[in-house]
Order: sequence, then C-alpha cells, then structure tokens
Amino acid sequence: MLLPNPISTQEIHLPLLEENGIRLSIKRLDQVHNLVSGNKFYKLKYNLEEAQKSGFSTVLTFGGAFSNHIHATAAAARVEGFKSIGIIRGEETIPSNPTLSFAKSEGMQLDFINREDYRKKAEDSFIEKLKEKFGFFYLIPEGGTNSLAIKGTKEILGKEDAEFTHIGCSIGTGGTFAGLAESILSHQHLLGFSSLKGDFIHSETNHLLEENLINPLGKYSIFDAYHFGGYGKSGAELLDFIKWFYSETQIPLDPIYTGKMMFGIIDLIRKDFFEKGSHILAIHSGGLQGIAGFNQRLGTSLPL
Repeated sequence: MLLPNPISTQEIHLPLLEENGIRLSIKRLDQVHNLVSGNKFYKLKYNLEEAQKSGFSTVLTFGGAFSNHIHATAAAARVEGFKSIGIIRGEETIPSNPTLSFAKSEGMQLDFINREDYRKKAEDSFIEKLKEKFGFFYLIPEGGTNSLAIKGTKEILGKEDAEFTHIGCSIGTGGTFAGLAESILSHQHLLGFSSLKGDFIHSETNHLLEENLINPLGKYSIFDAYHFGGYGKSGAELLDFIKWFYSETQIPLDPIYTGKMMFGIIDLIRKDFFEKGSHILAIHSGGLQGIAGFNQRLGTSLPL
C-alpha cells in the first residue's frame, strides 16, 4: 500500500529575508515517499485507488524520457500490485537513461513513439489503438492531472499551514496548483510559477479551475516570467541559483520545476512584492530523480 512518510517544513534563513522582514519556509514533499516523490504521490493516490476499485490490473500513462511522472507511476504501480505501461515520447534511450532504467526495473513496459504520434495522445482514435495493442488498462494522463489527481493534491496543505500568508508552487500541467487553490484559506495568496513558456498558462490554469468547480477562498496569481526558455530549459543563471541555494540551505532543487519556483520567489522578495511580515510557504514538489539525467545530458553538477 502507498503510505506517506512524515513531511517536514523547514524555515529558511537568508540575509535577504531578514532585511525585508519576511519569513520563508519549504514544505518538503520530496520526503513523502522514498520512490513516489513529491506531488506525484498525491496525484497518483486516488487514481490508483480508482483503478483498483474498477477492476483494472494494468495502468498506462505518457511521458518524456526524463519524466518524474513516469518514474513515480512505475514505482507506485509496482507497490500497489499493478502492471504498468509507459508511452514514451522520442527514441529509445535505455540503458543510458536513469529515469527509464528505473521505470523498467520497477516492471514498467516502455513503448517509444515519435513526437508526431505523441501529440495525438488525447485523441480517442489513438487511445483505441493503444487498447488494441495492450488490452484492458486504466488511463492516467501525461503529468497525472485529472479530477482524482486534484482530489489528492488538495491534501497537500493541512491545518498546520494556516499560519502562512502566501503559498508558492510550480505549475506544469496545473494539477497541484488546482488542488492548492481548492484548499487555501481566505487570508492566503497562492502563487503559481509556470515552468512552460507562454502566457497560455493563465487561460489553461483558469480553465482547469473552472472545469473542476474550484472557487478559491483566497487570492491566486500565476507568474509566467520564470520559465528560463520553457519546459526542460534552464540556463546558467538558474543553475547558479540552484547551486547557491543548496550551499545556503542544503536543500536540493530541480531545474525543471522547483528551481524556477524558488528563483521566482526570491526575485519577488527583491522586488518588494511581499509586505513586511509575510510568511511564505514554498511547496517542494520533488522531481529530484531527474537531476541525475539532467547532469548526464548537459554535463552539469547540480546537487542531488
């Protein structure tokens, strides 16, 4: 059974925070499970419960070659007794790819398709072809975001988090942001930092909230200026920041999601976005498994 580990919330101490009269803490979702890390634990929790109730023995999902979602789904499926299938965008990279090597070791069957076909992943005709090929399976969308995922991510915040004035999180497919939006209190301001390039993230995220009938009690804002070139992109400034942050706090960040979020929060503090006396809670959504592959591909040395 998929059971969570205790999660700590660590307060960060930096001169910048003291100078501005602001407190910053990090909720370490990367600690929630040894293999199913971060927000993926919450996204998969009720999906796998539903798959079991509905009599499925196999789950199928989608992802890129270094996908946190693929890594987490493979592990969670094994723990819960499911067979798993991963439809992977791009050419086969096993055994050199640490993410896919892990997924395969957890029993996931990997099927590689070209990018043109991958773009059809939400089309009914494409899903039917997958059913013809693989048989009866429970479908989990890319990134894991659906109504059951949001039901899970709603549980990230607890009563102990009522003291915070601001909640910060990364945005990819939007499932974590939506769950947090449903659970913030009236005095709290939810800040979402998009890891994707483009202002479409505003309408896409708002649509997700409307589709799931989420009307936040508190305020929310979405920032699209901290993507560093788009999904999977980084750059020297971000990588230097991640190394600096680790040297100051001993907390590792990944360059795809949490690094961009934390860069954004620190930048907003410098720009006096937050009032004096604010206490920010940054959600560490995991994703650390991808650092090994990132370092391997780019020859970087980000801390794990």
